[in-house]
Amino acid sequence: MTDKKPSRKEQILQSLAHMLEAAPGGRITTAGLAKEVGVSEAALYRHFPSKAKMFEGLISFIEEAIFSRINRIMEDGKASDQVEQILTLLLAFTERNPGITRLLTGDALTGENARLHQRIQQFYDRVESQVKQVLRDAEFKEGLRTQATRPSPPTCCWPWPKGALRNLCAPVSKPCPARTGQLNGRCCSPPCFV
Repeated sequence: MTDKKPSRKEQILQSLAHMLEAAPGGRITTAGLAKEVGVSEAALYRHFPSKAKMFEGLISFIEEAIFSRINRIMEDGKASDQVEQILTLLLAFTERNPGITRLLTGDALTGENARLHQRIQQFYDRVESQVKQVLRDAEFKEGLRTQATRPSPPTCCWPWPKGALRNLCAPVSKPCPARTGQLNGRCCSPPCFV
């Protein structure tokens, strides 16, 4: 049985993610990326019309990976468990993909198109809306109430994972809370629910 070889487009995105991981704080050039992939710059542009589109391809990968799993998490279980699972998912995903974490923190997008920063913000807004949905469901299905004010219930647990993502990108990275079990009790119970 043969393994399916990734398409050239997938190879370009994988190489881009690898370069983001290998050179923290470094700027990615199309010439360097072409060398990493083993193709000419012109070949890169046959698959992606711009470097911004390459970054958008990685952002689309992030969205697909995270939101397909969030949808499964939201299918059943208690709300506090769901919120914790969503936050753990986000932290574990970024820990396994340090290059992609540089995108999520905006580090890799310094000097890039403002549209890319908006895409990352939309990603966070979408995750936050999923958490809000879980908290609303907790009120209706489980009779739980959040301690936070009505307009912004996830604020009780939301800043914490963003800070953890920044720590993962730090030059001397701290252990991931998702792996060390530090997430338990820090986001949902009791800060979010009464």
